[in-house]
Amino acid sequence: MTVFVEALGFGIASGAVVALGAVGFTVQFGISNVLNITYGAMMTFAAYLGYALVQAGLGVWVALAVCAAVIAIASVAFNRALLKPLAERGTGFVGVVIVTVAAGIVLQYCIVAIAGPDTVSYGQQAGSTIRAAGFVFTTSQLIIIAITVAVMLALHLVLTRTQLGRAMRATSANAVVARSCGIRTDLITDVTWLISGALCGAAGVALAITTVSFDFTLGPTFLIYMIAAAVLGGIGQPYGAMIGGLVVGVVSQEAAAYTSPAYQDVYAFGVLILMLLIRPRGLLAAGTASARRLAG
Repeated sequence: MTVFVEALGFGIASGAVVALGAVGFTVQFGISNVLNITYGAMMTFAAYLGYALVQAGLGVWVALAVCAAVIAIASVAFNRALLKPLAERGTGFVGVVIVTVAAGIVLQYCIVAIAGPDTVSYGQQAGSTIRAAGFVFTTSQLIIIAITVAVMLALHLVLTRTQLGRAMRATSANAVVARSCGIRTDLITDVTWLISGALCGAAGVALAITTVSFDFTLGPTFLIYMIAAAVLGGIGQPYGAMIGGLVVGVVSQEAAAYTSPAYQDVYAFGVLILMLLIRPRGLLAAGTASARRLAG
């Protein structure tokens, strides 16, 4: 029982990082209908930028905030400069996905050219160990969990209590109708990429903090977990991505505790496959195609 509870705690901490990135990924898809594979490379860029800031003497949590802001701006620029022109030229869904894969590879190897292929580490950022009711957390894990909860609550309030949130949901449901109603859909898209980029940057640094050491493959490898979480919860569903992230984190850590860490990916994706066989649209998918993204 002790092993189960400790692994559950590690799973919650891991799931918080997965959820932080998965929500940004799925919100991006919900508005733009773009499966942005470059998201993983952006996370890697955030992790290395945070590492450089920490090495320069900046506090790790300040570095997280700075990286979130930088990746937010970079995300909007990426959409405007590359993806939006492709959409205006009539490039299909698969074509755009291929472009994001290519852009991610280019960014990944630009990082290698600048930072090198060797692993790096943020150093001892875990802080003190806290034990309660069988759970074991480090200070940094608790801070990341708190940040994730705060971000999710803020996003919930934006989507359900503000004019911006209503505009986002309308744009997600039908951009043409939203535009005809006077909603500035281009601006809404920019705001969405800004928010999702900030979550991507924060997730990249949070992942680097909780990882002993990392290299240029950090983001693309972790992207698999985020896609699993997003699909598990219902692609385009922010609340589903939150739950999916928690499920993926807990299952992978419990599997690592009772078997071998080498098999934790197998168990996590086994649950994903089983869930999709039972409920193909995900846990919180809406009943109709027009309402499947960013349902409030």
